[in-house]
Formats: sequence, C-alpha cells, structure tokens
Amino acid sequence: MPVFQYEAMDAQGQEVKGVTDELANEEEAQQTIRAMGYFVTKITVKKARKGTVEKKKDGGRKKSFALGGVGGKLLTTFTRQLSILQDAGLPILRSLRILEGQQKGGALKNALIDVCDEIEAGATLSEAMAKCPKAFDRLYVNMIKAGEAGGALEVILRRLAEFQEKSQALKRKVVGAMIYPVMVVTVAVAIVTGIMYFIVPAFIKIFTDFEAELPPITLLLVAISSFVGNYWYTLPLFPVVFGLCIKLLRKFEAGRAGWDQFILKMPVFGQIIEKNIVARTTRTLGTLVSSGVPILEALNITKETSGNYIFENMYGKIYDAIREGESIARPMKEHSRPRFNPITLILWFIFVPVIGPLFYLMKVNQRIVDDLVVNMVDVGEETGELDTMLYKVADTYDEMVAVLTESLTKLIEPLLIVVLGGAVGFIVVALFMPLIGLIETLA
Repeated sequence: MPVFQYEAMDAQGQEVKGVTDELANEEEAQQTIRAMGYFVTKITVKKARKGTVEKKKDGGRKKSFALGGVGGKLLTTFTRQLSILQDAGLPILRSLRILEGQQKGGALKNALIDVCDEIEAGATLSEAMAKCPKAFDRLYVNMIKAGEAGGALEVILRRLAEFQEKSQALKRKVVGAMIYPVMVVTVAVAIVTGIMYFIVPAFIKIFTDFEAELPPITLLLVAISSFVGNYWYTLPLFPVVFGLCIKLLRKFEAGRAGWDQFILKMPVFGQIIEKNIVARTTRTLGTLVSSGVPILEALNITKETSGNYIFENMYGKIYDAIREGESIARPMKEHSRPRFNPITLILWFIFVPVIGPLFYLMKVNQRIVDDLVVNMVDVGEETGELDTMLYKVADTYDEMVAVLTESLTKLIEPLLIVVLGGAVGFIVVALFMPLIGLIETLA
C-alpha cells in the first residue's frame, strides 16, 4: 500500500507537512489527515514502503482450496460484522482486512482477499464484490452499489444483515421441523429392509420345507423379500435416480415450468413452499426498494432469487408492465394465476394416478399471490410506502410458514404411525396366514 506525503493547514492557519502511514488510497489518506484536525491543501503519493510487495509474494495472504460457494449462515455473520465495523467509522478496506484475518480458509476468505486487492487497485466495493459471484450474488452487489451511491453504506449493510438473518431464521424453522419425520422415515426404512433381508427368508425356508401352499399376499411378500435380498445395493440408487430425472426435466423450460407448478400444487407441502417464496421475494423487493435500487433492477433481482418458474414468470410480467408505465399491483393480480400445464398433469398422473389429475384440474386456477399481498402492495404504491408494506407482507407470510410447518409436523407424526403400522401389519399377516394353515395341517 502507498504512503502519502501531504501539505495542510492547522486550526491557526499554520502550514503543516507530513507523511501518512500505509493507506489504501487517497480518499482514506484525506480522511486520516482531516481526523488529525488539518485542512488538506496538497497530497501526493510518496512511495510504497519496502516489504509491501514482498509481503504479498511470500504468501502472507495465500488462498486456500475451496469448492462451492459461501454458506448463507457464514455470509450473514460476515455482513453483520461488516455492518458493525462501518457503524464504528472504520475505513472499508481496514474493515475487510480485519474480517479477512478472522476467516478460516475457504470460499469467503478467498473472495475477501480478491475484494481487498480490487479495492487497492482503485475499484469500489460493489465493483470488487461483483467479481466474486460465488460469494456475493446480484442482490448483495446491487444493495452495496445503492449504498455507495447514496452515501449510506452502513445503513444498507445493516438492512442487508437483517434481511439475511430473517431469511436464515425461517430456513432454520423449516429444516428443524423436517428433521424428526426424516429421521423416523430413515429408521423405519432401515428396519423394514432388515426384516425383509433377514427374517422373511427364514420363514420362507420353513414354508418351502413343509411344502405349504402360500396365499397371494405371502407371494407378494416373498417377491419383495427376494428383490431386497438380491438387489439390496440398488435401494440407495432410487432417490439418486429420481433426483437426476427431476434435474434433467428442469433443464428444459417446459419441464421446469411443469415441475415447479406440480410442487406448488401439492397439498400442505405446496402451501409451505408457495408462502415461503412469497415471503422471500417480497422481503427481497422491499429491501431493494428501501435501499434505493431502481424498481426495474429490483424486480429483475427478485425474479432471479425466487427459485420457482411460476414466480419468475409473474415478476417478469410485472417488469414488462412497469416498463409500459403501469403499477405493480394490477399486473401482480393479473399474472398470479398459473396457466394449465400438460407436464404438470402428467406428473400428477405418474405420482397419484386418477385422483392426482382430478386434484390438479380443480386447483389449476388457484392464484399463487392472494388478495392480501395485492392490496397491501396497492396501498404501498398509493402512499409511497411500498417498502414498508412489502416488509409487512413478508413478516405475515413468515408467520404463516411457521404455523403451517408446525401443523405439518403434527400431521406427519400420526400419518407415519399409520403407514408404519400398515407395513408391519402387512408383513405379519403375510407370514402368519400360511403359518396358521401349516399348524392346522400338522395338528
């Protein structure tokens, strides 16, 4: 980093000359000199102190190997810490250096090294972060850019930290509620697989030795047990193959639209996903609007962060309508009703034959954004408090998601008991029917 030589005037009007310490740029040097109570009249770069280049070369800030992007929890913590440092009045480069030094090796530390180097080369914070898309997405970069343009970077960082913290809190609630049923299903599948692999073959051997006549239900159990015994290693492949098929389907626009609509129309689960997306997108849009990001750019970013084709299509239509001079509320209401999708109908037929397609046809015209959201957006536009209303919508839907998730957890518990009881009952009946016949024959 360079050293600056300056000429200035003190409070009594006397000329003062001096040299600063190593600083990132001229702006930081002027801030430092003004903080000493001097008025800068001339400032020039003297030289870079010895050892600066060598320090970079000797590996003092080496990058570590890292795969993937930065986790949401880690980025949220970083944003909050950066917000606190900016509130304390530290220069941005020094703040980033402090946080970089605290990070363990990984994607975020590598990104911060690059950001610091870019700022030293004269780039702004938003420009530097834009070159690290794996760590800082468009939402993050545009909010930082708006903060720099408005001279309120610390305020924007605080809002961004609050936005991320609320998003992480909602995510933790949903994931926490799903842990119990997932663990129960995993253990149940393991137990049933063990019964099929170890216990059922022992009974089959007894029936074979006594040449017992097996009823159809027992023959079905024998077939399942034989498959598990011979091809048990294929069982973990089923979820993998299913996931790959869905991923391949979503590679095509029509397939992505069909699958995303199928997900939204699912009972209970679909409502949770839909309301979660509404909460996330309205909070994103509200945060961007309140930060001074232009409405068209804010809608584009919100569209990209929705993660669902149906919502992306709706926000795209709103974007087009605003370009033509309309408001947000009317196109939001008009385009919040998904169109009929034949791929969605096929998916319902595959997963729930007969009943599934009928259920989809009854729900196909159901809107993804209800009147509550539209009316609050309309009021926000009329009063000039759009960001406030969007925050209120997000808070309301966050609470709805929490309530639905809790209700789903309570619903899953008895449902799992019924399903597991049915599976165990099927095995018991299938084994004991020929066993009872065999005992009667022997008697």
